Amino acid sequence: MPYHLATPAVDGFYRDDGKRSSSEGWYYNTCMKSMRLLLTLIGLSLLVIQPVHASTGAAAGGEPPLVLVLTIDGAIAPAVHDYLSRGIDVAEQRDAEVLIVQLNTPGGYIKTMNDMVQEIRASRVPVVVYVAPRGAMAGSAGTMVTLAGHASAMAPETIIGAASPVGGQGEDLGETLKAKEMEALKATVRTLAERRGADAIALAEATIESAKAVSATEALQVGLVDFIATDLDDLLGQLDGFTIQLADESRTLHTAGAATESLAMTLLEQLLEILTSPNVVFVLQSIGVLAIIVEFVTPGGWVTGFIGVVCLALAAYGMSVLSVNWFGLVFLVIAFVLFIVDIKAPTHGGLTVAGIGSLVVSALVLFNSPGTPRFQQVSLPLVILVSILIGLLFVVIISFALRAQKRPVVSGAEGMRGAIGVARTDIDVSGQVQAGGELWTAELAEGQERIQKGERVEIDEVEGLRLRVRKIK
Repeated sequence: MPYHLATPAVDGFYRDDGKRSSSEGWYYNTCMKSMRLLLTLIGLSLLVIQPVHASTGAAAGGEPPLVLVLTIDGAIAPAVHDYLSRGIDVAEQRDAEVLIVQLNTPGGYIKTMNDMVQEIRASRVPVVVYVAPRGAMAGSAGTMVTLAGHASAMAPETIIGAASPVGGQGEDLGETLKAKEMEALKATVRTLAERRGADAIALAEATIESAKAVSATEALQVGLVDFIATDLDDLLGQLDGFTIQLADESRTLHTAGAATESLAMTLLEQLLEILTSPNVVFVLQSIGVLAIIVEFVTPGGWVTGFIGVVCLALAAYGMSVLSVNWFGLVFLVIAFVLFIVDIKAPTHGGLTVAGIGSLVVSALVLFNSPGTPRFQQVSLPLVILVSILIGLLFVVIISFALRAQKRPVVSGAEGMRGAIGVARTDIDVSGQVQAGGELWTAELAEGQERIQKGERVEIDEVEGLRLRVRKIK
């Protein structure tokens, strides 16, 4: 069963266990062209924002050493691992002196954390993890990532720790299972903190066993980190001459006068990171449901259905990463059904109100179940606002539907009765009348006298394809 890490708000780790008609052909071709254009634009955007670097390594003819800087500010999620992996690859390709990972995280996912630890420990370029800026934290999974660095530092007024294991929904684990998880995690931190001494190992174990969190000063005193640095320049000054141990060699860092360069996330990495925000997932989920409902109510096109499917697919990705209570999907389906029923068989908005309530409950159950870490909880004001907007939308839809039901029939036989036309021939017994933009065969209504060509007539009755008319006096 896969694992992930929690936030210090809950003090610790998470566990997860034949042929088309011309109309159809036009829709298909338009859709394909739109998708190809969209994919092309995305590809060009990724190329534009992909960082382009010149070769400025230390070995390039006396140029200053290169220090590459990554900035991780948020939960430890798959997109962050991709970002780190790419950063290490770029640092190795450019022969950077050191890679600095500026970290500020409340926690994240165990599998992602393990992948990041492995990437750092296998790097051929020294990786320094720097908990910054002031007020930042290396909580939960961030503790392990910090300890994995070949060197580590913290800015003043930062904290590290609080990494006790908890269940997939933030709940406490059973005694036996919790003991197993703690022992496995403690063994990991002992391995990562082994070179730092007995006091550092004891503190690292306490961050897991008792969810202990400490300040930068306390962490430095026991050797859990190597430096306290006020900013990046201060860190580079302290790293100059510092010896680190890579997988197969010791290396002394030379960072004096180094050229620093930031490596930003690509558009795709930013998109994947955004998709792990519960607020974004909830909005995508709501838009997707609305679009699908519109497609059901007014079938025939493909745009709304396509948008709905895309939004729901993106929301599904986000929910697969987040710690969600899947029981909330039951309330989402109920809301979906209530909205459709109220459109098909209007109940003056009663079912829509119930659907809005079910949508709110769905969001709270999915993302805000008891014990869910704060950074994974959906904003309650956002849920209420979106629900109200959905309610207003369906009130408008239902009001138009009710108004349409009360409107007199304006087409077919019923719509022709009482309409005005013009006689195109003399009508003794029968003749022709122009009415409703069409030429009809007409007969005199009962008791009606002869009608001359050009006189205005009123349609008295419709019998199949014949009209009974009388002259307007």
